[in-house]
Amino acid sequence: MPADRYVSPVGPSRHEVEIRRSRFIACLFPVADDEQARARLGELRHEFHDARHHCSAQLLGPERDSAHSSDDGEPAGTAGVPIMQALTSHVTATGRADLSNVLAVVVRYFGGVELGAGGLARAYGGTVAQALRLVPMLLHERCALLDAHLPPADAGRLEAVLRAGGLDVMGTSWDDPAGPVVRIACPADAADRAVGTIAALTSGAARTEPAGTRWVPRPLPSS
Repeated sequence: MPADRYVSPVGPSRHEVEIRRSRFIACLFPVADDEQARARLGELRHEFHDARHHCSAQLLGPERDSAHSSDDGEPAGTAGVPIMQALTSHVTATGRADLSNVLAVVVRYFGGVELGAGGLARAYGGTVAQALRLVPMLLHERCALLDAHLPPADAGRLEAVLRAGGLDVMGTSWDDPAGPVVRIACPADAADRAVGTIAALTSGAARTEPAGTRWVPRPLPSS
């Protein structure tokens, strides 16, 4: 069954820690696809051109079915895998591990002290885990869209009624010569209930028809 929701960072963020004189800078980005992830990684490589490592992991898709990580010169399994584990195991404010469409890059400036395989894994994974606890998140919900066609004679009042009725009104179009069309989003499994609500609020005056689906972002509190 396709996922109906996932969580991603609101925007780019950074979190830096120092461990035994090495600097670990965790950079988080919301990304829509591989191309965007490569572009963000390229920007960081340019900005931190003098850093020894730019290790990364990314998760893409509502089902998190596209995943990639890189150790970027660190011993195999000590950087990319721990970063990926931090992403896949992070429990968001929804109470689930549902983070996706995210790129995490950890830039390391070597401080002259070897950390060992275990120390590296803890440093890379831990820095990202800390960063994830600090960054604002968005909840993306797969919503059904409904278009409520309003009669012109009473359009202004009914539009106000719909907006005040607890429905998620996305906007109003005035392009239809027959009258304004109010677009409403609702959870995919609640479309029938929303149609009933629209009918009740407008006393049956609104004509409602489906208008496809859309991923709708909503702010989440810090997890």
